[in-house]
Amino acid sequence: MYTTGTFPARDAGLALRSPRWGYPVEDAREVVFSSSGDRTRANGLQAPPERPSIASLLTSVIGSLYSALFPSDCRICSTPLSTISRLPVCENCVECIEPMPDKRCRACGDLIPAGFQATGELCPDCAFEAPPFERAAAYGAYTNGLRELIHLLKYERIKPAAKVLGRMLAEAIETLELSGEVVVIPVPLHASKLGQRGFNQSELIASESLRHLKTYRNAEFAMEVAAMKRRRDTPSQVGMTREARAENLRGAFGITSRAVVRDKQILLVDDVLTTGATVSECTRVLRRAGAKSVWVATVARAVRVTSTFAVGEGNSQEVPLAIAAHP
Repeated sequence: MYTTGTFPARDAGLALRSPRWGYPVEDAREVVFSSSGDRTRANGLQAPPERPSIASLLTSVIGSLYSALFPSDCRICSTPLSTISRLPVCENCVECIEPMPDKRCRACGDLIPAGFQATGELCPDCAFEAPPFERAAAYGAYTNGLRELIHLLKYERIKPAAKVLGRMLAEAIETLELSGEVVVIPVPLHASKLGQRGFNQSELIASESLRHLKTYRNAEFAMEVAAMKRRRDTPSQVGMTREARAENLRGAFGITSRAVVRDKQILLVDDVLTTGATVSECTRVLRRAGAKSVWVATVARAVRVTSTFAVGEGNSQEVPLAIAAHP
């Protein structure tokens, strides 16, 4: 369990910075306190002067009190956190999240089963029937640490997780090799779900990814959050078959402005891709509105229900199963 509290970093003269991603957090008022006890010793800072100011004394007392009363552990591996961060996940757990293997379907991004004679780098499903979108790409499999990180954002409203997920999404987008002007559209939530959650996780992740794509030379990205809307709130799709998901989503999305999408390259962004029913329905709606082409990028995707996938000539790799749990 982690806890947040007010930590006046400016008054204490501290310039806090994420150990991995390097973004400053000195302006943040909410931080997650470590369980290391003495914050000064844990962060390698110099001891306070002999005559500390009242502000630094209060900072030290408050920080020590929170560390003692509310110890914080990594929400994925339960290891005590040794640094102050707004994201209650240790650096090692983030480092352990691996990208998808290179041997994957060029159309939908799923892994290709070992032994399957792929035609044009396609998985069995896409070789049988091409998806409505051009291509889909995901950073990693919807398992273990990546799944927990997404859940922290979606269900526990820990927004700093969007920064890490946005970096991962940017890497997935780069594999699509887009060029020219690209309109980025996050998959919308219904108004009731948006009001309940308070934010659209796909929009937060997309915004963070565009920060990393500013230096991308081949394409110019512009996000249009209001270009699509969710007309009706659909029941949870957990446990539904592919056909049931498609029927559940039929007519659920609409276009608010045809001018925004007409003759444009569209990049649909979502947090997780499972069967592809959601992005396929969005694609059909966008194409009917005149979109030139539709591409898909997600942070994670559920992988095929088998444990061994081809990753190269004569090689195979064991990949943890991703149990589809994307509502």
